[in-house]
Amino acid sequence: MRGEKLIASLDDGRSIWLEGKQIHGIAEHHAFRGTLSTIKSLFNMLDDPLHREKVGFLVPETGRYAHSSFLVPYSAQELAKRSESFSVWSSETNGMMSRLSDYARSLVTGWYAARHELSALDPSFKDKITSYYEQARDHDLFLTTAIIDPQIDRSNGLDDKRIAERFLHVVKETSEGIVVRGAKMIATGAPYTHDFVIFSFLQFQSQQQKHAHVLIVPANSKGLHIVCRESFADQHEQNHPLSSRYDEMDAVLFFDDVLIPWERVLLYGDPEKVLALRANQTANGLAFHQNVVRFVAKLEFITGVAFAVAESIGVTGFLHIQEKLGELITQIDVIKSLIIASESTATHDAAGVLVPNLQYVETARNLGTKYYPRAIEILQQVGAGGFVQTPSGIEDFYGPISGLMHQYFEGANVSAEKKVALFKLAWDLIGSSLGARHQLYERFYAGDPIRGLANHYNRYDKASLVDPIWELLRAKSKGGVKSR
Repeated sequence: MRGEKLIASLDDGRSIWLEGKQIHGIAEHHAFRGTLSTIKSLFNMLDDPLHREKVGFLVPETGRYAHSSFLVPYSAQELAKRSESFSVWSSETNGMMSRLSDYARSLVTGWYAARHELSALDPSFKDKITSYYEQARDHDLFLTTAIIDPQIDRSNGLDDKRIAERFLHVVKETSEGIVVRGAKMIATGAPYTHDFVIFSFLQFQSQQQKHAHVLIVPANSKGLHIVCRESFADQHEQNHPLSSRYDEMDAVLFFDDVLIPWERVLLYGDPEKVLALRANQTANGLAFHQNVVRFVAKLEFITGVAFAVAESIGVTGFLHIQEKLGELITQIDVIKSLIIASESTATHDAAGVLVPNLQYVETARNLGTKYYPRAIEILQQVGAGGFVQTPSGIEDFYGPISGLMHQYFEGANVSAEKKVALFKLAWDLIGSSLGARHQLYERFYAGDPIRGLANHYNRYDKASLVDPIWELLRAKSKGGVKSR
C-alpha cells in the first residue's frame, strides 16, 4: 500500500531537529505519529478500488493510478476531476491540512503543462521538468514548498551583507550542480516530504543573480537541516481530536552548503526569468485552485461545529445567533461560487491546458484571509464561556462524581459526555496551539493580504469600469442619451 511505502521511505537519513534533538524514526515519534497515520490513509486511497477514481487517474504510460494533482486538464471533465480529488482529501481532513502535497504537485504539474512556453526561459527547462514530473507522478512523491526568506531585519535588503549571506544563495558552481547556503521558511509538512520546491517571493535586482533560482531539493540532501517548531500534536485524542491527527508541522530549512544537482536546478542566475516562472499563469492557476477547494472543506467544518454547539446549548432560536450562523453559510456559498466561476470561465493556455480563471481564485484567496478569523470569532461568540468550563477529561465521567458530571454538563439535546466531547473539539479549533496556528496560517499563507488586494486592483481591467463613467458624463454634458 502506498501509505506504508511513504512512511518507510522517510527513513532515508534526513536531518530533522525538534527540541534540540535530531529525530530518527519519525513514524514512531509522538510529534509525528498521528499526522503520518492520517497521511498514510490518504495515500492508501489510490490503492482502494472504492476511492481511487475519486482521488486519482489512470496513467496510460504506466497502467497505474496517480493522484489527480498530477493530471494535466485539457477539458472541463479533467478540471473537475482535479477539483474532486482536492475536495475528497480536504473533506477527509476537515480542511485542516493544507500541504498534503497536492498544492506543490499542482505547481510542478503546471510548469510541466507549460513546459514548451517556459523553454524560452531556459532551453533545458523542458527536459528537466518533464523528467521530474514523471518521477514525482509515478513514484507518489510527497512535495512541499519553502518560498519565504528568514525574518532577520525587514528594514534592510540584500545590500546588507548580513542579510544577503543568510538568504539562500549560491556559493559555488561545480560540474555536478550548485552549492547553496542560507535558510528558507516556512516549510509546512517538511518532515514528511520527499522534495522541497524552493524559490523566493522577492523581486531580485540584476546584480543579485546568486539569490535568483528555482530548485527542487531532496529532503535527505547532505547539509540540509529541517528545524521544526514546537509540536502541537497531542496524544490525548479524546481531549484534542484535531491536534492528535492534523499537526502538519512547520519548519525552517538550514542549507549548510547543500549540493543541488543540475537536473534539479530548474532556473538559476537570471532574476527576470525566475520572476517569469513564478508568475506563470498555468502553474499558479492549477496550484491556487487547490487552495480554495481545500478552504471550502475548512469553512464547512467550522460551520458544522458552530451549528452543533448552538444546538447543544439551545440557542438556535435567538436572532443574533441565527445572524452569525447565517454569516457562516454565506462564507461557504461565496467561496463555492467563486470556485464554480473560476472553473466555468476557465480558459485554454497556448498549449491547450484548461486553466481556472485566476481572477476568481485570487478573490477567494483574498476573502479567505478575512473569512477564517471571522468564522473563529463567531464560534467563540456562540459557545462563549462554555469553552472554558469543560472538565479536564472524559475520565471525569467515570469517577466518584460521575452522577454530578452527567447532571450538570448535560446539553439541551445531547448527553453530558457528547456535549463535553463537542466542546473539546471546538476548543481545539479556537483555543489550542493548533487552533492559533491555523488562524495565523489562513491570514498569511497566500502572502501579504494587503499586497494581495493591491495586486488584484493593479491587475484588474479598470477601463471596463471607468470608461462607462466618462461616457455617461460626456453624454450628459451634450444633453444626449448614453448609447448602448
